[in-house]
Amino acid sequence: MATIDLTTDSFNSAVDDHNILFVDFWAAWCGPCRAFAPTFQTASETHQDITFGKVDTEAEQQLSAAAGITSIPTLMVFRDQILVFSQPGALSPPQLDQVITAVKGLDMDEVRKSIADATAAEAADPA
Repeated sequence: MATIDLTTDSFNSAVDDHNILFVDFWAAWCGPCRAFAPTFQTASETHQDITFGKVDTEAEQQLSAAAGITSIPTLMVFRDQILVFSQPGALSPPQLDQVITAVKGLDMDEVRKSIADATAAEAADPA
């Protein structure tokens, strides 16, 4: 599957509509972004069960700011509409494969429970 271009208008629906979504925040002028692009593209072709999207941070500055992007490339991964990974820096093919394997192996019931527990703890101790 080819990567999809994500915009402010399409980002939320992409997160909502796909079980697993890998998002590469990049810019054309960024050397590490250009170096990571073939790795990301190859993974998108290899892992047909995952959706891979790209956000051009120059064209989508508002979206990049809303996502808290301060360094590029940044890889974000959503599973079941939950952000489960976010890391700046270009990954090597083995590193990206490791992230893919880890995300596929997540117990999402346990992830949701951890989020609920953390939210409850914050509510109980707002300091």
